Order: sequence, then C-alpha cells, then structure tokens
Amino acid sequence: VQLQASGGGLVQAGDSLRLSCAASGRTISMGTMGWFRQAPGKEREFVAGINWSGGSTSFTDSVMGRSTISRDNVKKTVNLQMNSLKPEDTAVYYCAAVRGIDTVVKEAATDYDYWGQGTQVTVSS
Repeated sequence: VQLQASGGGLVQAGDSLRLSCAASGRTISMGTMGWFRQAPGKEREFVAGINWSGGSTSFTDSVMGRSTISRDNVKKTVNLQMNSLKPEDTAVYYCAAVRGIDTVVKEAATDYDYWGQGTQVTVSS
C-alpha cells in the first residue's frame, strides 16, 4: 500500500485547509486511516482517525470541534478538513493506514502499518 498526502500549505490563523490522502496498491486490506503531525522538536502525535466503515472517528483534543475526517473506500481516499487553524497547528502532517479491517480507531503510531510522505502545514499568526 502506498499513501500520497496532499493539501498542505501556508495559511493564516483562522483559515481552513483540507488535507487529502490517496491510497494505491493492495488497499483491500486497509483498516483505520489516520492523520498524524510532527512539529519541529516535538514527537509525532495523533490528530484524527477513521475506522474502515467510516462509522467511528477519533480526534485529538486540540482539533476536536473544528475538524472533520472522512473516507471514501471506492476512491481510496481519506480527507481531513481543519477549520479555524491556529499557529500551533503548524507541523508536517502524515497520513497512515492500519493493515486489516477493524472497528476501533487506532491512535498509537505503532499500530499503523503504512505511512505516506508528509505535507507541510504552516499557520501564520
């Protein structure tokens, strides 16, 4: 499975961004898809995730209420819509996927089997 993330950029505080991740390869085995981010000098952290059916989602507290995540298993994509962006959202964002169909959204990076390259999100104040 290969994951290709896109949609990052330089925005101002209060703006919105839509990050997209397209999967290719043996995607039939993909379960939870998620987004992580890593800011300079900080550890990679979970941002949002969605299970295989799309019926369960999870968000880190700092983005909850201003972000949505969705997936299209036909198009093999997962999207993260982030609104009311803050300077502290600045980071490299990575999409990731878990091998195997699941019901519970995984939040630990170690649970993910496939990773895309990062896309930079920079929020200016």
